[in-house]
Amino acid sequence: MDGLRRKVALVGVDESDELGYLPHKVALQLHAEAARNALADAGLKKDEVDGLFTAGVSTAVVAEYLGLRPRYTDTTTVGGASFLMHVEHAAAAIAAGLCQVALITHGQTGYSNRSRGVRPAVDPTLPAAQFEAPYGVAGPPSVYSLACTRHMHQYGTTHHQLAEIAVATRKWATLNPKAMMRDPITIEDVLNSRWISYPFHLLDCCLVTDAGGAVVVTSAERARDLRKKPVYLLGCGEAHHHALISQMEDLTTMTAAQVSGKQAFQMAGLGPKDIHVAEVYDSFTYTVLMSLEDLGFCAKGEGGAFVSGQRTAPGGNFPLNTSGGGLSYTHPGMFGIFTIIEAVRQLRGECGPRQVRGAQVVLCHGTGGSLSSAATLILGTG
Repeated sequence: MDGLRRKVALVGVDESDELGYLPHKVALQLHAEAARNALADAGLKKDEVDGLFTAGVSTAVVAEYLGLRPRYTDTTTVGGASFLMHVEHAAAAIAAGLCQVALITHGQTGYSNRSRGVRPAVDPTLPAAQFEAPYGVAGPPSVYSLACTRHMHQYGTTHHQLAEIAVATRKWATLNPKAMMRDPITIEDVLNSRWISYPFHLLDCCLVTDAGGAVVVTSAERARDLRKKPVYLLGCGEAHHHALISQMEDLTTMTAAQVSGKQAFQMAGLGPKDIHVAEVYDSFTYTVLMSLEDLGFCAKGEGGAFVSGQRTAPGGNFPLNTSGGGLSYTHPGMFGIFTIIEAVRQLRGECGPRQVRGAQVVLCHGTGGSLSSAATLILGTG
């Protein structure tokens, strides 16, 4: 793994032309828009792409729609962590000479699918359908709420502390013109929003939107000649631990995050204190709190205290989810790729009023499934 450190660079990132409620578009359009925009950001042509990565849909379908003929392809799909894993896989493929320019794309119409009555098919033979769904454990809110309730019971974590995360994230969103939810909120607004699945209020939960995103990765050598300042891969790690929430040994600990974070920090030769900005998947406020603990930013059970006092908001000493995150910026279903997009922009100094001064090392972290999978990237300017 040390052979990948600073050997590859992220050279292009962008979203689809529109984010939000897009009933006039389908998912493949969002893939295509984001891919076109990210390649333009990198100063590369479509015909230079020889590696294609995506999740949730076959790369054969995406490649045909985009007019690509990749010689390396990867459809790893483990939920929201998938696209961060793709960066690691792309780095390994580039280092091995299997491809030179890797394009990672995502497009999802989470909101419009619901308005069209489209629901993912459920296989009744799968363990979750047999052993969890009959007991009311079905869908992310009910799954994550189990884990959060246990954390509150075991460590005294409070609704107020969870609300701190939602309020701080919204403050970042007010500085992002692409964010869907930009009106300021207060702790009281979060606590007074309607219940979704105890202990989650509406504002503890991520958005459901339509959106696309793309990332371009190439060798560090080639990156030097491209349009934008390269952002280098310093460290990466990935893991998955279980599929069913009932198979977690400890509902307060995400083992996959501990593994991916440790590997990424070791590879980078850095620790949590070296991180200037963190972009952490926020499917729920609890996802952030748990991830910060398991990545080593604070001890187990201390996440609530760590995020208190608007520490993660603009002006705080721990800038977190500076785009507005899945809670306020966008969340089409799998959010991981957007943590990468924002990280690259922060490292390039392209974030305008939400730019974190002196940002030279950024951590991205994705979570997937029922706190099942995790991937961690550490990116830097040199």
